[in-house]
Amino acid sequence: MSARNRVWITRARPGADRTAERLRALDLEPVVQPLLTVQPLSPVLPDLDRFAALVFTSLNGVAAYAALTPRRDQPVFAVGDATAQAACDAGFAEVRSAAGDLEDLTDLLAEAAPSPLLAVAAEAPAGDLTQSLRRAGGGQSVEILTVYRTIPTSAAVPAAIDAVLIHSPRAALELTTHAELSVHTIIACISPAAAAPFQALGRTCAISPRPNETDLLATLQAALGKRDPRV
Repeated sequence: MSARNRVWITRARPGADRTAERLRALDLEPVVQPLLTVQPLSPVLPDLDRFAALVFTSLNGVAAYAALTPRRDQPVFAVGDATAQAACDAGFAEVRSAAGDLEDLTDLLAEAAPSPLLAVAAEAPAGDLTQSLRRAGGGQSVEILTVYRTIPTSAAVPAAIDAVLIHSPRAALELTTHAELSVHTIIACISPAAAAPFQALGRTCAISPRPNETDLLATLQAALGKRDPRV
C-alpha cells in the first residue's frame, strides 16, 4: 500500500481534523474538504432537573450542548465510544457507551436508562430515537433537544484522490446528489446506511463492520491493499 494514497475526508470539522491525524499515522495523505459544516443552535433549555439522564448521538451534539450549560451532573448515555469520550472530555463523570449505532443505543437505553430522558440531537437526525425506543419496548419518555444543524458546503471532489471516507448517511446523500466520483475511487463507509445512497447508484462500497472510525479506517486500509496498482 503506497504511503501516497490520497484519502478525502468528507466529515465536518473539527472531527475531520482528528480523522486527518489518524490517516497520517497510517502513512496516508488526508485531504480535508468537508461536505458539511456544523452550525450550533441556541435553543431555550428545558428545566434540566426534570430529566434523569442525557442521551448523546454524536460528538457535535456533545460540543453544542456543553456550550449551552455548565451542568455536568447528569448521567450520560452515548451512541459510541468516540461520543462517550467527548462527553468525558467535556466534564461528564457518569458516561455509558452503546459502542455502536442507533440500534445499539436503543438497546442500551431500553435495558438500563432511567426516565425521563433528554436526547440531544441534530436538526435532521439520521434516525428517530423515540420511535426506535418504542419499538424496542423501552418505557422511558424522551424529549428531544435540537442543538445543531449541518449545512452543505458545496465542496467539489478533490483532484487525484484514491479513496473517500463517508462518516454519515447525510454526507453520502450530499455527495451523490451534487458530485460524481471516479469509478476508480474507493468509497469507504462507516455503516450500511452511509453506503446506501452509493449502492442505489450501482457503486460498490467498502463498509465498516461496526459503525466506528477505528473499524472504518481498518476497512479503508484493507480496500486500499486490494487496489489494482495499475489504477
